[in-house]
Amino acid sequence: MLLEIRNDGVWYHGSNVRFAVLKQGSTITQWKALAEAFSHKPTVLCCDDDGKISHNGIEKGYLYVIDEPVKVGVDVYPHPRTTLETNAEFLTARPLKVKMIEGS
Repeated sequence: MLLEIRNDGVWYHGSNVRFAVLKQGSTITQWKALAEAFSHKPTVLCCDDDGKISHNGIEKGYLYVIDEPVKVGVDVYPHPRTTLETNAEFLTARPLKVKMIEGS
C-alpha cells in the first residue's frame, strides 16, 4: 500500500485521553483509520496489503485533528522505528494544538 503525504492534508492523532495540546514526540498520521485504531491502545495492530487494519485495543478512544499548519521536516518527521508502511507514522517535533473530532 502506498501512502502519499499531502502538504494540505489532514493530520490525525488517536488517544484514550482528552487534551488540547499534543506533546512533542507524539505520533500523528494522515491515515485516519490508523489514528482511530491507535486511539483504542492496542497491544497488537496489523495492516494488510489492502490497508485494512485489525487490532486488539479495547480502550475508549478519542480522535483528534491537528488544529494548526503542519510542515513535514519542520513540525513532524517520519517515525524512525515504525513497523508500518512508509509515511504511515510521523513524530511531532514540537507541541501542536489539536481538536477532538470523535469519541468512541
